[in-house]
Amino acid sequence: MRRFMPAVVFFSALLLSVATQAVAVAAEPRHVVLIVWDGMRPDFATEKFAPTLDQLAREGVRFTRHHSVYPTETDVNGAALATGCYPDRSGLCANLEFRRWINPRLAIDTSDSASIRRGDEISGGRYLLVPTFVERLRQAGKTVALAGTKSVAVLFDRQNDWTIVPMQNRAFTVFAGAPINSTARDALTKLLGPFVDDRHASGAQRSEFATRALTDFLWRDGIPDFSLLWLSEPDFSQHNFAPGSPQAISAIKAADGDLAAVLSALEKKHARDSTDVLVVSDHGFSTIRRSVKLVALLNGAGFHAGTALSETPKAGDILVAGNGGTALFYVQDHDSGTIHRLVTWLEQSNFASVLFTRAKLEGTFPLEAAHLAAPAAPDLLMAFRWYPDRNQFGVPGVIDADWNRKAGEGTHATLGSSDVHNTFIAAGPDFPQSGEKKLPTGNIDIAPTVLAIFGVKGAAEMDGRALIPATGEATATRKTLHASQALEHGAWNQSLDAVTVGDTTYFESSDSAVTDHQSPVTSH
Repeated sequence: MRRFMPAVVFFSALLLSVATQAVAVAAEPRHVVLIVWDGMRPDFATEKFAPTLDQLAREGVRFTRHHSVYPTETDVNGAALATGCYPDRSGLCANLEFRRWINPRLAIDTSDSASIRRGDEISGGRYLLVPTFVERLRQAGKTVALAGTKSVAVLFDRQNDWTIVPMQNRAFTVFAGAPINSTARDALTKLLGPFVDDRHASGAQRSEFATRALTDFLWRDGIPDFSLLWLSEPDFSQHNFAPGSPQAISAIKAADGDLAAVLSALEKKHARDSTDVLVVSDHGFSTIRRSVKLVALLNGAGFHAGTALSETPKAGDILVAGNGGTALFYVQDHDSGTIHRLVTWLEQSNFASVLFTRAKLEGTFPLEAAHLAAPAAPDLLMAFRWYPDRNQFGVPGVIDADWNRKAGEGTHATLGSSDVHNTFIAAGPDFPQSGEKKLPTGNIDIAPTVLAIFGVKGAAEMDGRALIPATGEATATRKTLHASQALEHGAWNQSLDAVTVGDTTYFESSDSAVTDHQSPVTSH
């Protein structure tokens, strides 16, 4: 789940001063534009809802078995897109994590600029544990431009020269680059008009502003080697009104208009034929079936739980970090008795799908099994249940989720198929017209692919695989993980499906069941 902050629009200026860096001269110019449609489900990437995106797919490649990284939420997948690594290697495993060295009582928003800055200060620049591909590109002398409407954009190049520009009341704009001075900001304002005020602006308006900032301002002197555009739609509308709602459909059409503006700008600058355009979403989307008040249920069952720790926490106190379709449980002092009791309690619930634990426990998967063992990973991580049912607009995919949103609204972050399977379409000189590709791919493949396009080293250090050049038909191998535990009146069984291509694994969906047992832990 992504909680919305005051208006944020991110820009990275074109890095013009590269005279001291060694730049390889390519046989012909190559540009890459990565556009993230936040929360875009692949079943809406059709001519009916997104004609420009559908046409792009017809000109290039539609990857029909693309995968989000679990937990299927924005910051986790922002880090995965930026680094090509799973959470255990990137170091970021949720939108809301408890990092006591940053805040000793509360979970932090992992893409909040203050949290990122403090994390880098404490760790010597290792808030993310590995370099991002944008950092690698700049080190190789490539020019970059970044624009977006969410703070997750900072993760791609957080060590750049970010400048926060105050706006009316709480709203603000963030620039990054070489650096952007007041004269340049005045020029941007004159060109685009006043910055968007998030108190009144829709997600579509913010995305349009970010798009124009990229195409009309950052590209004014030419197309850089790499550009990122992160749009907040259709995520914003789907959260508030659910997938398939009239508002969500309108948001998709608006994002399609932003894509059309990018393609038009490339045409006008005679760069379309030399540009690979990659459109990806960070995750899929689902509709909430039930909102589960975990903290209240835990306290009712005799645990001592909350969304914050007291100033003097006791062993066994539980901090619960709700992340939409996934919940993280941090147990004070890693108290083993409390963790065991919590696992058994969740296994008897009617809302838990699969459980991952820091310590090896019967009936759970270790965090390592899904590449979740990041330094800030919790003692226990739970994916909520998902169902193939249709929502009020006839769109399949409903889930149980935490208390932050109401039933009938939209969210994500589970291991359900409607959250895991997301959009990836690419077209350009490295993605010639070839129709649908059914071989599994994932967000962790984007970073190594971009590096491969530019011939920049670093892909071998990533979990994902480069999708170019195509070297024959690879094969996919399916596998299913199982875990079980005997309960007082039955047995808990959970499973996790995965598919492997070469050395890269993608996690697909989860399931669980309690056999011969009437669950006493329920949420209505």
